[in-house]
Amino acid sequence: MLVRLAIENYALIDRLEMELSAGFSIITGETGAGKSILLGALSLILGNRGDASVLLDKSRKCIVEGAFRIKGYRLEDFFSGHELDYDETAILRREILQNGKSRAFINDTPVNLTLMKELGDRLVNVHSQFSIITLNDADFQLAVLDNYSENNKIIPGYREEFALYTQLNRELDQLVRQETRARSDRDYYQFLFEEFETARLQDGEQEQTEQRLELLAHASEIKNAIFHALEVLSEGEQNVLARISEIAGTTGNLSRFHPSLNEISERLRSNNIDLRDIAGEMEKIGQAVEFDPAEIAALTARLDLIYHLEKKHNVPDIAGLQKIQREVEDKLKDVTSLEERIGLLKKEIDLLKEKLENQAEELSANRHNVTGDLEEKIRQTLVLLGMPDARISIELKRRDELTADGTDAVRFLFSANKGIALNEIAKIASGGELSRLMLTIKSLVSQRNLLPTIIFDEIDMGVSGEVAGKVGDILKKMGQTMQVIAITHLPQIAGKGQSHYWVYKTSDDKTARTLLKKLNPKERVHEIAKMLSNEKVSDAALKTAKELMGN
Repeated sequence: MLVRLAIENYALIDRLEMELSAGFSIITGETGAGKSILLGALSLILGNRGDASVLLDKSRKCIVEGAFRIKGYRLEDFFSGHELDYDETAILRREILQNGKSRAFINDTPVNLTLMKELGDRLVNVHSQFSIITLNDADFQLAVLDNYSENNKIIPGYREEFALYTQLNRELDQLVRQETRARSDRDYYQFLFEEFETARLQDGEQEQTEQRLELLAHASEIKNAIFHALEVLSEGEQNVLARISEIAGTTGNLSRFHPSLNEISERLRSNNIDLRDIAGEMEKIGQAVEFDPAEIAALTARLDLIYHLEKKHNVPDIAGLQKIQREVEDKLKDVTSLEERIGLLKKEIDLLKEKLENQAEELSANRHNVTGDLEEKIRQTLVLLGMPDARISIELKRRDELTADGTDAVRFLFSANKGIALNEIAKIASGGELSRLMLTIKSLVSQRNLLPTIIFDEIDMGVSGEVAGKVGDILKKMGQTMQVIAITHLPQIAGKGQSHYWVYKTSDDKTARTLLKKLNPKERVHEIAKMLSNEKVSDAALKTAKELMGN
């Protein structure tokens, strides 16, 4: 519950501090005194946005600080999960700087607004006269039913699973689109793959084939050249080898007359040996080189295939073709991999869907189980609020598809008078009826799902007299189990409060200021009497005020 609220330099508030107690508290004041300013300042520490326009004194920052007693509301995990210091009293502080930037703190630890709002939503619920429009919203109606049925204990886990289910379905759609595109190209890649497989390309094959074909194409020239060379070297009558042998013998014989000739003779014999080896090698080459039209045709066809593939894929060599072949193989593997991933993902989605459907059935059963009880409790409370003929029907219809809320669609149908058929709330309820209906629903839900604090801002719109007193009774009863704060203009409600705060405004020639005072019993009587008397407080008004407080 909110135990202290301190506001500095916000709108018309220079400095203000209020201590709050448990139970049912009342805030009153003239129109324009600044009651809404209090809520605006409070909203800052509940995570709402603010800017420099809220600064009363543009040279100073705005500070709003609230102390909340949180013992017993099971918030320990929230604090530890966000690495925040936990204490039985949590301090939320918000600062709006002169440049419009803001800072937020929880127990002196800087936090972002999202985290502050998350905690604020678990500490305070603010209900204004404008929020009754949410009664017409199907999401709000379903939230009411879920709160009353205590489905709110199940829904967070269900929604987490549903978010995963939605994500997996998006992934599946994306994979299916990829697989469809890949499948449309699969036949083409399969053709390319088979073409490469048939070609059986080898490293260095193109150069070797080109060289072999070049040799075969000039086989006759090579054989003729070798034949002529052998004729000169070793086979002719005047062949080189014979002549060199002759010269070597002659120079050898003369070496006894000139020793240097012996060395020349040896060199000639050595060269003769080399030339004989050369002649032998040439003879082997000549024997190996044969003009083979069939081999030439096969080699030509092989090169034509290689050249065709290179041109087709716009690459200069076999290495480029082999790279493309690997890419084609990878694309075919990708198609197969996509099919396998799609199959596994479908199984995962089916299992998760089955789990969600079971949870949705549980949610739906819980809703149906409490629908009749909630309808009757609402009807009984509306009778107390001066609507004896009011009826409400909660209509649940099953959806075909799973949603974040399960499979139920809800619609609240309402009628305030006899003879008037049930219809959607927005089409049939007046402002006062909406206000009483919203109060009824909030009071019933709060009894089952306690928030530390609930604030009603002019919940009394459209009600007066005895009905206003009944509204006060309901708020006071709610105050037995939670902190209830009501901003009101009605004395019948103000008289039910256990604590009473008066908001007023002072002004001079230059400035106006909003102030707040906690009233003692005597001051409360006078304030309620003022609400009854409009201007001059009469004895009758004072008497009635005492009666209202006594009641």
